[in-house]
Amino acid sequence: QVQLVESGGGSAQAGGSLRLSCVASGRTYSMGWLRQGPGKGREAVAAISSSGSNTYYTDSIKGRFTISRDDAKNTVFLEMNSLKPEDTAVYYCAASRFSWTTTQYHYWGQGTQVTVSS
Repeated sequence: QVQLVESGGGSAQAGGSLRLSCVASGRTYSMGWLRQGPGKGREAVAAISSSGSNTYYTDSIKGRFTISRDDAKNTVFLEMNSLKPEDTAVYYCAASRFSWTTTQYHYWGQGTQVTVSS
């Protein structure tokens, strides 16, 4: 069983930046970030393959968010720039046993709140 612990959430002004981190207790393969805004369903935001060569971004965050990983530290990051109020959500880190996926995750973090004010 892999444990995931997120950090880096908080409050920011519109146009600001935040960096989320997710540390895994063991080896992980494809990893991703998903979010759930107020009154909304959970959506996939970004994903990165086990090799780091494949990435996925949902259209609403392309050009603003960057996903990356440091396997030496079992950590995945989500750099969030040019934040908008609509980015307000609980952000979840997820890990898969597959080398590349954007939807099939086996392990989940507890979530970290991101609030963007206008």
